[in-house]
Amino acid sequence: MVRSPEPHREHLFPWVKPYYAEPLVLSQGEGVWVRDKEGKEYLDFFAGILTTSVGHCHPDVVSAVEAQMRRLGHTSTLYVTEQQVAAAEQLSRLSPGDLNRSAFTNSGTEANETAVAAACIHTGRSEIIALRYAYSGRSALTTDLTGHASWRPLPTQTVGVKHARAPYVYRSPLGDGATEEENTDFFIDDLVEVIETTTSGRPAALLAETILGVAGFVVPPSGYLTRAAEVIRSYGGLFISDEVQTGFGRTGGAWFGIEHSDVVPDIMVMAKGIASGFPVGATIATDEIAESWSSSSISTFGGNPVCMAAAVATMTVMEEEDVPARSAERGDQVRRALDALDTEFDWIGEVRGMGLMQAMELVEDPSTKEPSPRRAQAVLEAAKDEGLLVGLGGRHGNVVRMGPSMLITAEEVDDAMARLARACRAADGTP
Repeated sequence: MVRSPEPHREHLFPWVKPYYAEPLVLSQGEGVWVRDKEGKEYLDFFAGILTTSVGHCHPDVVSAVEAQMRRLGHTSTLYVTEQQVAAAEQLSRLSPGDLNRSAFTNSGTEANETAVAAACIHTGRSEIIALRYAYSGRSALTTDLTGHASWRPLPTQTVGVKHARAPYVYRSPLGDGATEEENTDFFIDDLVEVIETTTSGRPAALLAETILGVAGFVVPPSGYLTRAAEVIRSYGGLFISDEVQTGFGRTGGAWFGIEHSDVVPDIMVMAKGIASGFPVGATIATDEIAESWSSSSISTFGGNPVCMAAAVATMTVMEEEDVPARSAERGDQVRRALDALDTEFDWIGEVRGMGLMQAMELVEDPSTKEPSPRRAQAVLEAAKDEGLLVGLGGRHGNVVRMGPSMLITAEEVDDAMARLARACRAADGTP
């Protein structure tokens, strides 16, 4: 039998679509550095989609996982482990307001499923408002919540899901001349109209990312999230803050993205950076909401002791290193470099983000804002040639996304930005 030159195409589902014309096979990582199977080194500026939050193979995380695996590798939610309780206690301490009761699952998808179920159980309602451009996961429910056709393999199956306009100021129908306040008013008016025209008027919840990740790190205008929470609560619903990408200091200056707004969510969901790459999803709610769910449920791998050991170790490192402050400082450094590139290249339509969650939206023409996925792909490939890993996003795949480990140093940021600048110059001649 002749071995395929690309065995992943022969043995994996076709929806497994690696980046790059020639897929990159990574074999080793430490901190913000990874190596491929040939030994070439790359500066990882995307962190496995913002997941290796304290770097690859952090020694404290590795040590905790090794020690736990020698003691106990698996239970289920039918048993309680010390690590699960310790992780829940840490989340309660870090979370805003009176969010106190956690449920652990395996992914952001399951965390969102849990949050929606909790909201529906508590309110006795079944309609959920999501945002266009949002990404919520890959289950039947969460693909219906997702606001991107390209990420929805099946027709809508959940009757009660409705989508409001995403607070996407760069592509707002009001145009470039509108103020931030005017845009906030516009998007809030749309949210109200969606509730009053496409639902029974009794929604269970609004689910919103505090920065829309797959959309290309779209940052809502000032006041939007505060007012959106007020709107959904005025109709008797709950506000669910999706912190899968924005959680744990990523946005700089706060532990969670929602803390940049004057609102405390009723339910909050987390995943990705919580455990440095181990599969952990978490849903945290108030005591009152959690107590509403009295029927049985189970997660065979949720709260797995090894994963919980990784989560506890990761959050401990985050607290010791004060990652919210680090993200703010290093994020400002990244932003200054991106703003300089924005001045240099007219095909960079907008630079946006918060903390160590930054992006460049690339366009064919700054006046028409026509998306340029070809240019974004060229930057992605050129960055790889420079030994730098970044990500893509946006409805058209025209946004270059960056979100490295929050322990990245100032020198490593300078190195990454120099590599990105060279990649942009190489891509400038893309036909």
